[in-house]
Amino acid sequence: MYRVSSVLPRFALALLAGVILATLWVNLAPASYYDAIEWRLLDLDLPRWMAPLPISLTPMTLVSDGLMALFLFIVGKELWEALVAEHGSLRGRQAALPAGMVLGGLAGAALVWILSASLIETAEEAGFATGWQVPLGSDVVLCYLVGRAVFGQGHPALHLLLLLAVATDILALLVLGLSQPLVSLRLVWLALPALAALAVWGVYGRALPAEAPERLRQARGRLWPYVLAGVLSWIGVAAAGLPPVLGLLPVIPAIAHADRSFGPFAEAEELLHDPLNRLAHALSWPLTATLFLFGLTRGGVDLAAFAPTTVTTLAALWIGKPLGMLVLGLGTIAVLGLKLPPGISLRDILRVVVVLAPGFTVPVLALDSALPGGAMQEAARLGLAISLLAGALALLLPAGRRPGRRTDA
Repeated sequence: MYRVSSVLPRFALALLAGVILATLWVNLAPASYYDAIEWRLLDLDLPRWMAPLPISLTPMTLVSDGLMALFLFIVGKELWEALVAEHGSLRGRQAALPAGMVLGGLAGAALVWILSASLIETAEEAGFATGWQVPLGSDVVLCYLVGRAVFGQGHPALHLLLLLAVATDILALLVLGLSQPLVSLRLVWLALPALAALAVWGVYGRALPAEAPERLRQARGRLWPYVLAGVLSWIGVAAAGLPPVLGLLPVIPAIAHADRSFGPFAEAEELLHDPLNRLAHALSWPLTATLFLFGLTRGGVDLAAFAPTTVTTLAALWIGKPLGMLVLGLGTIAVLGLKLPPGISLRDILRVVVVLAPGFTVPVLALDSALPGGAMQEAARLGLAISLLAGALALLLPAGRRPGRRTDA
């Protein structure tokens, strides 16, 4: 039976703890909160060919651009395994439903944002369609926390839910990086992550023939070459003008991995010892602290920030994303003449869509690039926080338990 690793609920609780603490802080003492997260630890004056704009390291940027790249690495790992490993959920015709739902959710959220923003004046400094990238993302850990309560630990719909959240988050950040680069794109820098990935794959990551000596097999299991390639990749992605949080994704295909996929964040992966899973295991507790710090530095919700942008955010997440997922996802399998995955009913699909309607972690990462600073960002952040209430609706519609299956966490 498919069971999810215990690290995921721990991640969710750490994130929520940081968000709650930050929200209390920003509403009781806003000046000290913003002084703390924007405190300049170090100002870097790098050559213009490497960084056209001055760089100030603050607690907020260190967490969002640096530490959160480790979290996106874990999310990207799950997506990569679903694409290439045996029994991967995104291989062959079985990929039609999740692919359609992901693309439909992205398109629906963007279109409803643009439509609602054109009908409601969001801010004087906002132009047409400003901020449409904000509602594209989801929140893997919080969606799982709600989904587990709705479906139970062993329900196949939980597998689909996590797969959709993982794919949505990665694609949302890629769209953000290409449409709203931090500076003008300098794609020549992407040669650095490409070369780092190719080099580490050629020496360590590629599959070895059966007659390969034990010396080579032991070398293949070393982790430090992948760590070095990851550092070079992060530098190249950041210097190219893309969000630094995406910096570790290019090296994932180069890392030696297991041949079989057990599902997103599967508990069975804790027993695997390939380099990719070993890196994931090593990051488990550091990522718990990272998500708490992310909630603390980026999750402070100003409860008095309600504005038209809040309504636009909720419309995109609660109307655009679910409708897009249903229309394109179900439409895709209808056109191809496919059936729903085994053990999943249409009612389960509806519940999955409701659970995925909220967005927080990845949309919060998109705020700085997609929206003008100040009140508009705070209004959108409030909308993202309110969107989490969709989980309550999902809890009011619990899925039927399958006979003979355990549903405890």
